[in-house]
Amino acid sequence: MTPLNARTHTAYLLLGGNLGDRPALLAEARAAIAQRAGNVTRVSGLYETAAWGLEDQPAFLNQALAVETRLAPGALLQTVLSIEADMGRRRLERYGPRLIDIDILLYDDQVIDEPGLQLPHPQLPARRFALTCLAAIAPQVRHPLSGRSIAQLLAHCADPLPVHNFPNP
Repeated sequence: MTPLNARTHTAYLLLGGNLGDRPALLAEARAAIAQRAGNVTRVSGLYETAAWGLEDQPAFLNQALAVETRLAPGALLQTVLSIEADMGRRRLERYGPRLIDIDILLYDDQVIDEPGLQLPHPQLPARRFALTCLAAIAPQVRHPLSGRSIAQLLAHCADPLPVHNFPNP
């Protein structure tokens, strides 16, 4: 049985992928999250960017979600990892190409540093693509470590990779 919290929490997730029918795979991931993790309350548009970390691969499509969940942070992580696996995600190469990637960016204002689970996502302030998606649905939400809003983090992000709006299918 999945551990549930007594109250609802807001988690911000980032979906991404650069293989296959990217918009369809993100839609499949959104549906699975809504079915298994909680109520999806906000959804950003789709954004395309060059690969971050390992550049010689196809461009990524990304999207941020706000999810109202009763799952504890560790249970939410296990749920999104299970969704990735069910969708065919194989972890063969760090920052390598993938069908789907689901990251937990924020969970309320919690700070967690455990093996396998770090919240807020440790790379969030350094990744323009993640901040752009998140700023579209939660610009005033504050990063629990820096105290800066997502909009402020985006305005000061040094990541040079451009992020482009992707037409919704």
